[in-house]
Amino acid sequence: MRLRLIFRHRGVIPQALTNLTAVQGLRPLHVTPSTMADKKLFTPGPLGTSMSVKQAMLRDLGSRDVEFISLVKYIRTKLCKIAGVPQSEFTAVPMQGSGTYGVESVFQTACPRKGANVLCIENGAYGKRLGKICDVMGVKYRVLSFPENEFVDPVAVQKALKGDRSITMVAMVHCETSSGVFNPVVEVGQLVKHELPGSVFFVDAMSSFGAVPLDLMRGHVDFLVSSANKCLEGVPGFAYVIARISELNKCKGNSRSLSLDVFDQYENLEKTSQFRFTPPTHAMLAFSQALRELDSEGGVAGRSARYSENCELLKAGMKEMGFKEFLEPKHKGYIITSFRFPQHPNFNFNTFYTKLNEKDQVIYPGKVLNADCFRIGNIGHLFPADMKHLLACVREVCKDMGMPLPLT
Repeated sequence: MRLRLIFRHRGVIPQALTNLTAVQGLRPLHVTPSTMADKKLFTPGPLGTSMSVKQAMLRDLGSRDVEFISLVKYIRTKLCKIAGVPQSEFTAVPMQGSGTYGVESVFQTACPRKGANVLCIENGAYGKRLGKICDVMGVKYRVLSFPENEFVDPVAVQKALKGDRSITMVAMVHCETSSGVFNPVVEVGQLVKHELPGSVFFVDAMSSFGAVPLDLMRGHVDFLVSSANKCLEGVPGFAYVIARISELNKCKGNSRSLSLDVFDQYENLEKTSQFRFTPPTHAMLAFSQALRELDSEGGVAGRSARYSENCELLKAGMKEMGFKEFLEPKHKGYIITSFRFPQHPNFNFNTFYTKLNEKDQVIYPGKVLNADCFRIGNIGHLFPADMKHLLACVREVCKDMGMPLPLT
């Protein structure tokens, strides 16, 4: 008996797998379009991916296979090129797990077991998470906070640095995904190295890397973390650390965790070209395809252009309907946009969310603490036509909820 699998995706029916020898007694699997159609994800993650990225996972590859070893080398090299850093000074280290695993791995690795003192700069939920990780680790830290709707202020950062010469690491988020604010990483990094030349500068670029230009060299970034399933449009499964080799080499023996030790992972990859533990082979196959699709789109500049167009269409359409943005116009972020809850008596976010979800449009709840908001992402495998369709669905849902447009 032969089993034939056909995947349906938005009206396209690629023959993904054929002539697979079935287990004896296994009944054929019948998949209908309704069960396989992907919803559009207007979220900060997980994100939608192309069909070709999904298809890249439809094979098994051994972790010691020469093809996989070559694949890992390609990914590591490509990540450094995307970061715009020389491989003589930087390396890319993939780490199994989510983006937060990657963030925690840097704290574990770059904070010495004795004498560590971290300054966590935050203006939102993901910046606050930096402090939470230090707290759980038992690492000395303090948090420098800014309003959720404002940029990090370099002048205030400079005062904080001058006030505490014991700081060994400064950590901040590039794109605060809870609100959409872009923070001045380069300016802060220059201040860090001017005021505390021996300290480490660590950037969480989870939702920006690959679509928002960032000069790591000019910003003196020592460690940067992002994830496969963000702007590079792979699938979830691993994070990666872009690390300055000279700083990473100082980190041997620091980690309190075996699996989260970036130095040990790096050393093993350099010596054997293999992971220490089971690698996410399928996710890396998908990521390799995603990197090639980034190239075909024009690299970081091309992806930035698409996401920016998505954002402009979204903001204009929501404004026309009367929705108010959480951030002021001075903020030029284009990764995700937070909208305030309408003050109409018929508005209920759960109803709004559910009705959009029923139309296969998935948005995200708010993450800011001081205002009632919801978020709509512009990243992942989304295009201007998708944004226009989402706006049409929002109009229909508002009508269904008895909220005349434009909202007042």
